[in-house]
Amino acid sequence: MKFGRQTTLRAQATVTGVGVHSGTPVSLTIGPASTDAGFIFVRTGLEGSDREVQAKADAVVATQLATVLGDRNGVVVSTAEHVLAALRGMGIDNATIEIDGPEVPIMDGSAAAFVAAIDQAGIVSQSASRRFIQVLKPVQVAFGDSFGELRPYASGFRAEVEINFANPMIGRQKYALDLSPETFRREVSRARTFGCMSDVTRLWSAGFSLGASFENTVVFDETRLLNPEGLRFADECARHKVLDAIGDLALAGLPLLGAYRSVRGGHKLNHAVLTSLLTDRSAWRVVEAETARRVRSHAEVGSGMVGGMVAPAFGPDVS
Repeated sequence: MKFGRQTTLRAQATVTGVGVHSGTPVSLTIGPASTDAGFIFVRTGLEGSDREVQAKADAVVATQLATVLGDRNGVVVSTAEHVLAALRGMGIDNATIEIDGPEVPIMDGSAAAFVAAIDQAGIVSQSASRRFIQVLKPVQVAFGDSFGELRPYASGFRAEVEINFANPMIGRQKYALDLSPETFRREVSRARTFGCMSDVTRLWSAGFSLGASFENTVVFDETRLLNPEGLRFADECARHKVLDAIGDLALAGLPLLGAYRSVRGGHKLNHAVLTSLLTDRSAWRVVEAETARRVRSHAEVGSGMVGGMVAPAFGPDVS
């Protein structure tokens, strides 16, 4: 498959589980989509007709503890970030995501089940050239102690995340990732969502985390990790924040050529930085990758270009 071509799924694949916040059983099926379609959620199982929403920044209706997508008629799907991260991280450009409940299933708290579903479905190239949003100048957002920035980056897409929790078992962690299907699968796809026991009563009373358990959430109290199997990575919490950022920034509608930095951030900050970028038309442009496997080492520093073509940020090399 040519590196510079758009991709979709060869077939459908289904996962089933519960929503981490709603506790509702749900089935999710990923499948093929046409060129330039992007990621489209299709909410099934409703009275009357199905509802569709394209996974773009302007479809975000809430960001408290999850990324929620909707339209003028209300919410279509909640907790979209992990499946979006898997699709973007594995180099998929176009896909449909059918879901028969209000919330994407949490599975084990990571994107691993969605990566497995992508592997099962298979990846195929399409006729159209892959397109990117290239960041041309820094865009920054600050909320109190939280700070986020998108800036130009010549080598594809990079995520740099720093967290700092009062809970001493989490504390301060940093993690950075240059995104490719290989690094996504190996470094962040298995990093699970996390929380603190001290927050449980407050979250339950607010209607959140009703489906959370030790099977899908890493849980800490003030002195220890409560999951008997332990952590998958010493810095699993920071890695999961990178996973979330990849999913939230997939709402750009196209893969990004740029570097994202987040300090003490979350879904709200990720969305705010992306929105700030997209509303400033001098800060980005759409570019195409016409040629496969350009050698990134020849990239002009700060431009993201190789011999007049974009150095592809990522993409699977499959037939």
